[in-house]
Amino acid sequence: MFGAPQIAALLLLLQRILEEIYSSANTKRLLAEGAQEAGAEYYPVVAATHLGWIASLFLLVSPNANIIWPLLMLYALLQVARYWVMGTLGRYWTHRIITLPDAPVVNRGPYKYIRHPNYVITLLETFLLPLAFGAWGLALIMTAIWAAVLHYKILLEDAALANRRESAKN
Repeated sequence: MFGAPQIAALLLLLQRILEEIYSSANTKRLLAEGAQEAGAEYYPVVAATHLGWIASLFLLVSPNANIIWPLLMLYALLQVARYWVMGTLGRYWTHRIITLPDAPVVNRGPYKYIRHPNYVITLLETFLLPLAFGAWGLALIMTAIWAAVLHYKILLEDAALANRRESAKN
């Protein structure tokens, strides 16, 4: 049986597939320009966590769940922030950790205020969408899992960008 949570999960999956196409194109182009990938061995963990979150929404939330509209609207507003991040990074936005040695470190848009805005948005999305269907347990569990996964990804990303950030200071 399908309900609003399943439709939301399918729409989310479609959104993320389209984003993956954009990310892959950017990744291929950046690598062709001499970029390096950091943490490639960790990327499957990130991808599995993301797919696990979407699958859990589809499979574990009752199709008859009530919709908490203010939370769903807040989640929709987060999509604006998500695309602000993507637009700010432009050709440098990828799902992977790709660094081009001579590329500038982005410090405009949301990066002017937060060092890793995409990950803040990811955690908020992970919490809010299940919550919008009353799935408190799923919201807490998946947010905790994502927090651990993203913590390590941030360590990898910060290490990969350390030299460029230091050069930008000088």
